[in-house]
Amino acid sequence: MQDALVIIPTYNEKENIENIIRATFSQDKAFDVLVVDDSSPDKTYEIVEKLQEEFANRLFLEVRKKKSGLGAAYIHGFKWALERPYEYIIEMDADFSHNPNDLVRLYEACAKEGADLSIGSRYVNYKINVINWDFKRLFLSYSASKYVRLITQMPICDTTAGFVCYRRKVLETIKLDKIKFIGYAFQIEMKFKAWKHKFNIKEVSVVFTDRTLGESKMNSSIISEAIFGVLKMKLKGLPK
Repeated sequence: MQDALVIIPTYNEKENIENIIRATFSQDKAFDVLVVDDSSPDKTYEIVEKLQEEFANRLFLEVRKKKSGLGAAYIHGFKWALERPYEYIIEMDADFSHNPNDLVRLYEACAKEGADLSIGSRYVNYKINVINWDFKRLFLSYSASKYVRLITQMPICDTTAGFVCYRRKVLETIKLDKIKFIGYAFQIEMKFKAWKHKFNIKEVSVVFTDRTLGESKMNSSIISEAIFGVLKMKLKGLPK
């Protein structure tokens, strides 16, 4: 067992899952991988099961009964990780929008540079590192991060980023059962709570590339949750 676990949530990712797993295992730093699959109709989980024969004791799979949101999938993975002696837990998408080559940089920001939470950021120092997004989507994402920073006052440029490394103590401190949001706002809430607990947060500049295979999970309800959820989070406050 390694000291770092990469959690990859999946729903209909058969085009990407084998390649993303192999790319993760090809890094100079050794990582374990946990795939949390929401009973994908395209049977993504069957591909993972076959790969487990090749990557015994390094590749793990949890299949949930139904699709119930990205946040719920990650919380399932976090709890699984905390039942084992992992010191660093990393979130990563299956579609290569998060480059596995950046995993070591996120890991080292915590393991060597003292961060409690490292964020693979698309927008550090006003630079926009996004490839293959149209202007509308880029404007929406960038504006959302700026909006969240304005409302919450978090000193984070990419508040909605989903490529994140947590030191174990962060997840042990945050009450995972009290997380309110399951969609886009989940990433915001986790950062907000970590910041409220005064954990050391570091942003690592990465290039985000839109998926080329499979379908995006983004929809209007996810965006709405982020917009109105942040206001609720700020005005009413959330339990730590």
